[in-house]
Amino acid sequence: MPPTSDADQTAPDRRLDSHTVSPARRWNYWLGGKDHFQVDRDSGDRIAAVYPPIRTAAREGRAFHGRAIRYLAGTAGIRQFLDIGAGLPAPANTHEVAQAVAPESRVLYVDNDPMVLAHARALMVGTPEGATRYLDADLREPASILESPELAETLDLREPVAILLIAVLHFIRDDQQAHRIVADLLRAVPPGSYLVATHGTSDFVDPETAVRFAALGNKGQVDVWPRTEAGVAAFFAGLELLDPGVVPVSDWRPESADRPGRSEVATYAAVGRT
Repeated sequence: MPPTSDADQTAPDRRLDSHTVSPARRWNYWLGGKDHFQVDRDSGDRIAAVYPPIRTAAREGRAFHGRAIRYLAGTAGIRQFLDIGAGLPAPANTHEVAQAVAPESRVLYVDNDPMVLAHARALMVGTPEGATRYLDADLREPASILESPELAETLDLREPVAILLIAVLHFIRDDQQAHRIVADLLRAVPPGSYLVATHGTSDFVDPETAVRFAALGNKGQVDVWPRTEAGVAAFFAGLELLDPGVVPVSDWRPESADRPGRSEVATYAAVGRT
């Protein structure tokens, strides 16, 4: 079955598998997009059956992304962004938000999903003053990102960089591996750089929901491994956490008093400075 979008006119990627769940396509489904297969919709619906507010959580995660980028490109003066696990194009992509504030901003998107690669041309349309590129690589192999010619041609690691890990670290179950990846990335950037991350959690849901979600994971029916507030904060050890610290994603510098409660987002967000 083809995806519900006919936007891709490029040659098919052999890795494009309509029978295996893609987190990027499932996220696109929750956000109301059109680029997903039945297997992604089925997976998304299984999670929604256990945790009905998942679509609200996805939207709030996207809103946090915009707020964080506007702060970094504006107040913090960051002009370089490394967006790992970029996902499929959606309104207010990193380069669009950053370059609206500072047209000279440079953005390297990283993802290993073949459908994301097929849509890369949409991501690459940025301002003439800046740069917007895409790298086909895996977060689990940070060296493949840091040593890539695409990174060298797009970002100057002698200058501050914002590393974006939006809703990706919770796909890495092993704590040691996840911390090693973050440490490798942070070692590669100079002082004054930033780490921006969101991460799923069971801290805000009732015990029954947490047990049911864990059961999905143990059956191999979900690929997200929630962490506690302390677990998320550990990724920012040694960094200067920006106020308000590690908080529910909707509570990070909100622009409106009318926002979902923590039980409706089940996601932590934080921004730290090296």
